Amino acid sequence: MCLAVPGQVLNIQDDTLRTATVSFGGVTKSVSLALVPEAGVGDYVIVHVGFAISRLDEEAARRTLETYAELAALGSQDGADGEAPNSVLSGGNQ
Repeated sequence: MCLAVPGQVLNIQDDTLRTATVSFGGVTKSVSLALVPEAGVGDYVIVHVGFAISRLDEEAARRTLETYAELAALGSQDGADGEAPNSVLSGGNQ
């Protein structure tokens, strides 16, 4: 399974890969904007394995980040040992 995460572009360096510093809820990473040349500072982008693959609006980014936070909270409540809760794996039937 692949995971792409929304983040906000903080700054851009116009190097070969058009590298940007992107914030993912306060954690910053260096990301290539080569595939999304229209992205600018302040924009939200979807990032997969170090490359921004699309832009998205702030509302969509906010909803996605809220969903990730809710899933993380559920995981920490039900699967504190790092395992998925049984109800998720079995569809609630035990």
